[in-house]
Amino acid sequence: MKHKTRWIIIAVVVLALAAGIWRALAAKRVQKEAAAAPAVVQSHIELARTDVLSVDLRDITQGLAISGTVKALSYAVIKARVAGEVKEITVREGDVVAAGQVLARIDPTEFQRRWQQAQEQALAAKAQMDIAQRQWDSNKALVEQGFISKAASDNSLASYQGAVASHKAAIAGADVARKSLDDATLVAPFSGVIALRAAQLGERVSIDAKVLELVDLSQLEVEAPLSPSESIDVRVGQVANLQLEDRTTFVKAKVQRISPSAQAGSRSVMVYLRLDPAQGLRHGLFAKGMLGLGSRQVIAVPLSAVRSDRAQPYVQVVEKVGDSFQVAHKTVVVGVTGTDLAQPESEPLVGVTGLEAGATVIKGQVGALRAGLAVTYTTPKTN
Repeated sequence: MKHKTRWIIIAVVVLALAAGIWRALAAKRVQKEAAAAPAVVQSHIELARTDVLSVDLRDITQGLAISGTVKALSYAVIKARVAGEVKEITVREGDVVAAGQVLARIDPTEFQRRWQQAQEQALAAKAQMDIAQRQWDSNKALVEQGFISKAASDNSLASYQGAVASHKAAIAGADVARKSLDDATLVAPFSGVIALRAAQLGERVSIDAKVLELVDLSQLEVEAPLSPSESIDVRVGQVANLQLEDRTTFVKAKVQRISPSAQAGSRSVMVYLRLDPAQGLRHGLFAKGMLGLGSRQVIAVPLSAVRSDRAQPYVQVVEKVGDSFQVAHKTVVVGVTGTDLAQPESEPLVGVTGLEAGATVIKGQVGALRAGLAVTYTTPKTN
């Protein structure tokens, strides 16, 4: 019985192996048949309106990519000029203030007493000076009459001169005390907007402690670092289109100043571009965009439309052949790269030779197409 069972198991294993081999051979045969079958060649493509554009002569501006930080021309950190307790602070972030407006006060009690003390000391020194002057005047007359020696007169003169010096020192001390009293009041150096309130009412601050920050948003500029080689072609008056962070719109800026020296360490040359007044611009925002270095009129296509998967660059165009349209490959010579300042949000453009004005170019987003492929498309829109 055991012998019969063993043969049954062997038979089952052999059948399973045979079935597996048969399935493997069948799968390989299907693969060979699929490989031998003729490939399906795409003969037609339908393009959307946004997939093509009609090219023409246009002005493109050779540009330099720049980025930097928006800064106010007038920006001040208002610090405590004397130590003490903040007795009054009248503004908060966002408040508009005028030049000379009182913004905060340090407790003036101690400085008022020092000033009063200095004034009293000046008055006492004045009294001593007057006494010394009368003594000297008297001694001069006595010397002339021969009643006292000249040495006694010289001593009275020295006493008078010492009293004069003491009086001047007392007046200077009073002036210093008065200045400390004045410094306890913080005023706006120019008209602007409070950007930061760093101290609170009742807080004790030290000398040079930050109390407020003030900016004037009416005049803003972008501070952009450039490499020495990039700065060579930059000139005062050149215009840039800049995009601020979290914005889709562009603002214009004009080169106002160029630093005459490179910064230590980074070796960057700072370029300052004045921004056109625009609502919502803020000190400290990040800006990036393109600085126009010069313009040329060329047949221009989007940079992505130029393909480089062959020995020479080419663009894909749609040509009319009889009553139908088909894809053609046009070899081009690539020229200057730049942007259209009228459409700063568009992708970079490149000037090409080898295309005629009015040619219908297929944009790079479509991908590679076979030459001769039939095309159906809507009337292209000139960009």
